[in-house]
Amino acid sequence: SFLLLYYYLALCTVSCILALDPAWNGHTPPGSNTPAAFTPYYVAPGAKGYSSSSPFIQYKGDWQIIYSPSFNHKLVHSTCQKQATVSFSFNGTGVEWFGNCDKRHGSASVYIDKNLVAVVNTYCDSTSPKPDQRQFSTFNLHSGSHRLVIENSGDGCIDLNDIVVTRVKQSSRPVSRRQIQRRTSNPAWTLNVDGSTGVNAMQLAVLSETHAIVIDKVEHNPLTINGHPAWASLFEFKTRQVTPLGMQSNSFCAGGSFLSNGTLINVGGNPVVEDHTSAADFGDLDGLQALRIVEPCDDGHCIVSEYHDSVRMASPRWYNTVLRIDDGSAMIIGGSKKGGWINNATVNNPTYEYYPPKDIHGSNGLPIHSPFLEDTLNSNLFPIAFSLPDGRVFLAANNDAMIYDWKTNTEERLPPIPNGVRVTYPMTGTALLLPLSSENDYTPEVLICGGSTVDDKKPGSEISSQDAASSQCSRLVLSKEGIQKGWEVDHMPQARLMPDAVLLPTGQIVIVNGAGSGISGYGNVIDQVGVSNAANPVLTPVLYNPSADLGSRFSSQDMPTSSIPRMYHSVATLTPDGNIMIAGSNPNLDRSEIEYGTEYRVEWLSPPYVQGARPKIQKHAQGCVGFGKTSSLEVKRLNPESDIKVALMDLGFVTHAVHANSRLVYLDVESSSGDTIVYKSPPNGGVSPPGPGFIYLLEDGVPSEGVKVMIGDCKSPKVDQKAIENVLKSTQPDQYEKSRGKKGSEDDGSE
Repeated sequence: SFLLLYYYLALCTVSCILALDPAWNGHTPPGSNTPAAFTPYYVAPGAKGYSSSSPFIQYKGDWQIIYSPSFNHKLVHSTCQKQATVSFSFNGTGVEWFGNCDKRHGSASVYIDKNLVAVVNTYCDSTSPKPDQRQFSTFNLHSGSHRLVIENSGDGCIDLNDIVVTRVKQSSRPVSRRQIQRRTSNPAWTLNVDGSTGVNAMQLAVLSETHAIVIDKVEHNPLTINGHPAWASLFEFKTRQVTPLGMQSNSFCAGGSFLSNGTLINVGGNPVVEDHTSAADFGDLDGLQALRIVEPCDDGHCIVSEYHDSVRMASPRWYNTVLRIDDGSAMIIGGSKKGGWINNATVNNPTYEYYPPKDIHGSNGLPIHSPFLEDTLNSNLFPIAFSLPDGRVFLAANNDAMIYDWKTNTEERLPPIPNGVRVTYPMTGTALLLPLSSENDYTPEVLICGGSTVDDKKPGSEISSQDAASSQCSRLVLSKEGIQKGWEVDHMPQARLMPDAVLLPTGQIVIVNGAGSGISGYGNVIDQVGVSNAANPVLTPVLYNPSADLGSRFSSQDMPTSSIPRMYHSVATLTPDGNIMIAGSNPNLDRSEIEYGTEYRVEWLSPPYVQGARPKIQKHAQGCVGFGKTSSLEVKRLNPESDIKVALMDLGFVTHAVHANSRLVYLDVESSSGDTIVYKSPPNGGVSPPGPGFIYLLEDGVPSEGVKVMIGDCKSPKVDQKAIENVLKSTQPDQYEKSRGKKGSEDDGSE
């Protein structure tokens, strides 16, 4: 038939056409040295795939079988007949349809349980069929039996290559906003499941009052872009909709920060390692030196840009912390020279560099050595870091801490974290800079919670997923007197590894996520759960009140308990409306449906203030809010006699329990008259590094929704062209791409 002849001629050139696709370089299948064309087809561990010839699939109408080695199972079923159908009954919580696309393909209606759920267009601008494209997917079905029916609309052909069924336990299945609303007997705190991130939420940052960016590693996420899985998405708060974002390089375990002009940079990552990580399936660019740029996009039209020839780091970094400092630039701290697990001297990158590059201490833009990051091996990846009001930087890694003066390149070592608790990857704890205000002259104090006492010199074969995490929380006032006094030790109600600590406008802190035992990562230790290095998820949030007396600061009373484990690669952040967004969890090499599988659902933890009357900021000064200047808010107050505060918050960039840029500064209120409040902005970039923030008005402790402001002059950080030129002269684009194909080990393992 004509259809058979068309496929025969077209498929002769499929490999050539795909090889010219600028987005994908192809992949090397395990055990082979011959690159093959990329397709999105993927069966996650715990899922089940069915070829088009499966006896469980029924066809009605004129369907033809097309044979070709280019197809996943060497054949497809294809029809051009209007109202021809294919039916499939299955038991599960999700289903995916994979088929070919080209210029001859058209649309189809998709029904599940007799309900029309989608009209899918299988057309693509290609003269030859692109095989095994994901045409339809859903992951929010109730656990049980379902029937999928696909009907050709008649405006072209449709194909069925494969069907993949997701089988997730009911406690872990995706749900819609109406399916779960967990409340305690006291409805003060609520926990709702609402929305999907589309890609695993390894990294998360609030971009505006309306959107957040979600960044993952390269893997087979269900969200697609340009015919392949996405590994970044734009999440809209109001509608809970996600839009895929294009990324060029592998952002696996990258860091990030905003700059003074509001641009977000996403820094570092991992290369593609053939035969060892799933990234080899995608042909993406090496991410180790990458600087991904998201310019301000408050209108929701966000683009991730990469220019490896002209914008890159001077050295490779994986698991680096990125911190906005007092001049509005980004300080890039530590990391490893290549993907692995526990750091070691062979792959350690004990240096700092800056973006934009700086010519300081004779560096001319190149990395500056850090003795601290040498001394803190092995458990020192994703160092804890905060920019302090005096312009210096607090750093903690392993179980040590210091204050670093980046302007003079000097270290002030601090007392070690008590009781041998390690707090950075893979013995991951979390930390925050406690609220700053003029009332205590902006004296900084740090809080570090969770972690592990596991010996970081042990091999994975001597570490268990059941090794207890730490419940310790330590505080240190970073004044001369405070340092002399030393760390103050408290304990959470439950031990936690990989927790997330989230500042509220009230000054309280919510601690969520994490595990009660093990260490971070996957596939490295004994007694793995699935492949997770950690176990015993901690499902109940805890509230921390920094101003309460020692011993009475923690409470989980009336806190709702989640049913979703939030393990490795989970995140949490405050959002502009005052809710806490909780997402992620993926202790897996690639998307998985086994225990502690890849999690896409979003939870919303709502404090009591969200459900009652709240003040409202109706108008605020547009443009830039300069340091030490007065500015006004037009507000709607609940009570003109109430006590008011103005809170400036940096919601930060969150990944791997690192909340380095999170910040709360209470601003001085100069006057309050009727619905007008005049406040004074931060005195300098030490108190609040220049860049984006959110203003909240509090009335008797009840915060309004936040409004975005720009603190400082809104300008780019200082650019040193000679330092930039030296970085480009001294390095090459993706020069560490030679790490492709190298097998992992205890030194450079898969993490």
